[in-house]
Amino acid sequence: MAFPVQTLGQLRPILVGFRKSAGLTQAQLAARLGVTQQSYAQLESNPSAVSIERLFKVLNVLGVRLTLDPVLPDETGEAGGAGAGHPQAGDAGGTGPADTRTTPAAGKATAPRRASAVTAATAKTPDGAARKRPAAARARRSVAKREDW
Repeated sequence: MAFPVQTLGQLRPILVGFRKSAGLTQAQLAARLGVTQQSYAQLESNPSAVSIERLFKVLNVLGVRLTLDPVLPDETGEAGGAGAGHPQAGDAGGTGPADTRTTPAAGKATAPRRASAVTAATAKTPDGAARKRPAAARARRSVAKREDW
């Protein structure tokens, strides 16, 4: 049976379903992968943040094959083809940076106003002393929290 995944949010329930249909607990699957249960639980809770390599390892252990199918033009939407019904940035009614910016002919842009407000705040103190960043602390090496698998 095919499970088409169109958004990253669909990965989690599909992975959980494959694991449970294989009759495995997180701990059992983690043992087969050579990692801790906590590491696998983290992967399963947010699979969209893992690398393709790790996702392939999990799918191989579960006996799942990944197939990519191109979307045909008639499958993208009935009215207007690709992107129909989904406004893009810059389209009328769309959301995104293109909709919030003003054109140079229309008036002032928002970025210079923000920069002038920061400049005004630093001008109140001599040499901008209150706004200076503290000296960079020496970077510490922490214990690796992620498993290499």
